[in-house]
Amino acid sequence: MLRKPLTAIAAGLLLVGIAAAPAGAKAGDVVVKSRCTLGAKTKLKVAPRGSDQRTKIEFEVDSNVNGQSWNVRITDKGATVLSGVKVTAAPSGSFTARTKVSGASGHAIMATATDRASGQTCSVRAAV
Repeated sequence: MLRKPLTAIAAGLLLVGIAAAPAGAKAGDVVVKSRCTLGAKTKLKVAPRGSDQRTKIEFEVDSNVNGQSWNVRITDKGATVLSGVKVTAAPSGSFTARTKVSGASGHAIMATATDRASGQTCSVRAAV
């Protein structure tokens, strides 16, 4: 008697999981989304790739405000792999910082950004 309701629930959960998969993510990618201290949105995508044994890192901050300068830092197991200033741009008021690191696994990525004017901070972590 419980088999049909449990099957329906399991199928519903599967559909929710599929719908929640971010666009552009491939099998094996890790995508983590978060909010910054004053409401901007952030996304960290860590994508191990096969043939060259490198892992692609993309860190996006979307504040919906053009022209903001952000101090950006990405680390892997505490070692800085990217550091610099990014500026949000039209049309979305966002920026993306990209880098690659050697190896397809064993990474502990931490990405942070601080708006130089407001002090708003964003921080997100992912492991592969």
